[in-house]
Order: sequence, then structure tokens, then C-alpha cells
Amino acid sequence: MIGRISGNLLQKQPPQIIVDVHGVGYEIDVPMSTLYQLPAVGAVVMLFTQLIVREDAHLLYGFATEAERALFRQLIKISGVGARTALSVLSGMSVADVHAAVRAQDSARLIKVPGIGKKTAERLLLELRDRLGAQVGAVATDVAGSATADVVNALNALGYNDREANWAVAQLPAGVVVTEGIRQALKLLSKS
Repeated sequence: MIGRISGNLLQKQPPQIIVDVHGVGYEIDVPMSTLYQLPAVGAVVMLFTQLIVREDAHLLYGFATEAERALFRQLIKISGVGARTALSVLSGMSVADVHAAVRAQDSARLIKVPGIGKKTAERLLLELRDRLGAQVGAVATDVAGSATADVVNALNALGYNDREANWAVAQLPAGVVVTEGIRQALKLLSKS
């Protein structure tokens, strides 16, 4: 199992990147949330990884945080959800947003993710509720998740899409209050 990769970032071609580790270039598929956090090409990068071995390929997936990788692992355990669908979920929603959707049993938020229909969203909510039970119930996650969701919802109301809003929220410091988070996110989005 390859659990982590650290090396020079050679190439970015969404959703795939190439990381050079001592002369070996690893092709790694990453969600958009991770892609937005990567440094410029040529810089050193460290990713948490998940190796999936199939009959016809060995596929490596990379994540900026352990929380993203853990959620990816939970998603691919669900019947009918493959690695591509799991990457789509992580590209369209932050980990906190997925937890908030599971807590609220809000399938409408999941349906916004490309490739997720109503039945798949309902199955994800049902199975993730059982798998993420302890994590979803944590008080710290509740506070951070609701503040994050509020900032994302405000940015959506102002015309930003989910990808832009989630990227801006990921850049915010931990524990930021909603009003300050919205202001800082708008500044970030105006610069990009």
C-alpha cells in the first residue's frame, strides 16, 4: 500500500497530476479540492494516497488531507460508488459539507454533484450515516460544519458555484465566524 507521496510536482492536468519521487513520476488522480491547494509546478508537494488495484490497472489517488482520504475510503465501500464518483463528491463538496449533508439527511446538496442522481444520493446518505456516525455527531464538527455550510451558502447566493465557494472556504483559517468568513472568501475570490 502506498499511503503517502512526497516529491516535486511535475505536471497538472485535472484531474491528474504527476509527482516526481526520486526520478519516478507517479500519475495521481486528485479531487478538485486538492488540486486547488497544490503549489506551482516544480514545487515540493506531499499527498496522502490510496492505491486501488484492478485487473487492468493500478490507480493512485491523492488527497491534501487525511480527512479527504478517509471520506474517499468510506465512499468507495458503498455499493455502486466507484473511485470516479467518490472523486466527484470530493471535488464538489468539502468533507465538512458532506458531514453536514449526512447529518441533515440533505440529498439536495449531493444531487448538485455531477454524476450523483437522487437514488445514489439517498443511498450515500443512508450508508454514510451508519459509517460516519461517531464523526458526524462530534460537537467540533457540528460547529465548523455549520459555519462552513453557511459561508458556502452565502457565496452560492451571491452567484459563485460550489467549486469556487468550497475552494474559498478551504483557504479560511479554522474557527472563523460566518460574517468574517464571507468577507475573507469574497476577497480571495476577487483575486483569483
